Amino acid sequence: MKRTYLFIIVMMALVMNFSCSAQPENNDRNTAVSETGDVEVFYFHYTRRCVTCQAVETVAKEAIVEMYGDRVPFASYNLEEPDGEQKARELGVSGQTLLIVNGNQKINITNEGFMYVRSDPEKFKQIISDNITPLL
Repeated sequence: MKRTYLFIIVMMALVMNFSCSAQPENNDRNTAVSETGDVEVFYFHYTRRCVTCQAVETVAKEAIVEMYGDRVPFASYNLEEPDGEQKARELGVSGQTLLIVNGNQKINITNEGFMYVRSDPEKFKQIISDNITPLL
């Protein structure tokens, strides 16, 4: 009986772990968008979010404010709300995404966020910095 409970708990943990990172593979890190020239960071999410999803938003926002202040705006959009849907269509986003936008470039660092935000947040912050600083 104990093994059954343990098996169920392990399976639930695995399902929860993979549910947040289930998004289409996008290897195109730089794609054309509007020619504004300003660096902006967008985080797209759904209403139901796991701890990792929430941590990606929190750590990314804190890192950007800490490193760049008001020079780099950070915006979070719920993909299940009209303004989130509209912004996602505008940027070509189809799922949970952490996106750095600069004029005609889009840099998707979602995978890195989910990989490091809980295990090594300092490395995640460094990845954010490595992607934003050259654009300024």
